[in-house]
Amino acid sequence: MSILHISASPQQAGSHSRELGRHLVERLKSAIDLPVVVRDLAETPPPFPCASFVQASLSASTRSFANKSDALTVSEHLIAEVEQASAIIIDMPMHNFTVPAAFKAWIDMVVRPERTFRPTSSGKIGLLEERPVALIIACGGLFSGGAASQPDFLTPYVTRIFQTIGLGDVTSVRLEGTARAPEFVAKAEAQAKAELDKIAIRFETILLSELARSAPCHERSFD
Repeated sequence: MSILHISASPQQAGSHSRELGRHLVERLKSAIDLPVVVRDLAETPPPFPCASFVQASLSASTRSFANKSDALTVSEHLIAEVEQASAIIIDMPMHNFTVPAAFKAWIDMVVRPERTFRPTSSGKIGLLEERPVALIIACGGLFSGGAASQPDFLTPYVTRIFQTIGLGDVTSVRLEGTARAPEFVAKAEAQAKAELDKIAIRFETILLSELARSAPCHERSFD
């Protein structure tokens, strides 16, 4: 069991999405003693799919897991991080209405036929076990409500991607208007952290339940 923390902002200091991601991680760590696996996509960007990756991911041999190509090494590592996580926290900025390029590369490494989803005549079926996902988004403009000035393609896209691999429990928290006045940003951050605290309570319940189920059972003796 672990918590997988994925960050995709190119910025380190001053990143609003990273600050909120750390807030949720620290909130969970204060309640539950679980290791946190950090996947910083800005520091170590996943490779973009190349011809050998595409051929290997679509080949019959990889579907049977008999022979894995070296082209799938990074993909397998990233998928294993997801499989071993009991909860996933993702923080990222919105870039041009959608996900940063590094996160798109992560998606392309993780979403693979017959590995994380199975294509069928009626659609894709996820192959991974359910676990909660928190999606934290920061954006300089506004993309919700009556004052929205831009569309949000990020939230529905990422939600659908996780549903495709079997993870349907995706909760999003938005921090909008980070390019506005400091007073506006401070208020928006406080509201976002309040939402994250509520998510933390729900995640804690799920994680504690999983810890209880995974605890070794000891035989009881009776006189």
